[in-house]
Amino acid sequence: METNQTALGSYDAADVQNNKWMAVIGYILFFVPLLVAKDSRFARYHANQGLLLLLLSIAVNIVLGIIPLIGWLLLPIANLLVLIFAILGIVNAAQGQAKPLPLIGSVTIIK
Repeated sequence: METNQTALGSYDAADVQNNKWMAVIGYILFFVPLLVAKDSRFARYHANQGLLLLLLSIAVNIVLGIIPLIGWLLLPIANLLVLIFAILGIVNAAQGQAKPLPLIGSVTIIK
């Protein structure tokens, strides 16, 4: 049986192949892979990354939205950075890879 080597260990090749698109959806709606592909480690990994992006986005928007002027100027840049992270995650999921996202990828909320 083949395994897919990633930065975080190995995932079953059949799991990766069968749940690639659930992993991609995890960056848009993180809870969908948790409901549809409950037993997939690969889909759960990407759902965790999607949840981290959502939490980062909320935190950035709250904090920078409160800070007058400088925060308001930095807010579009921070949101662009979150979008870039989401695109990186989607590309990794579509390619069957489980690379952690920059800055936040090492945090695990969903096991």
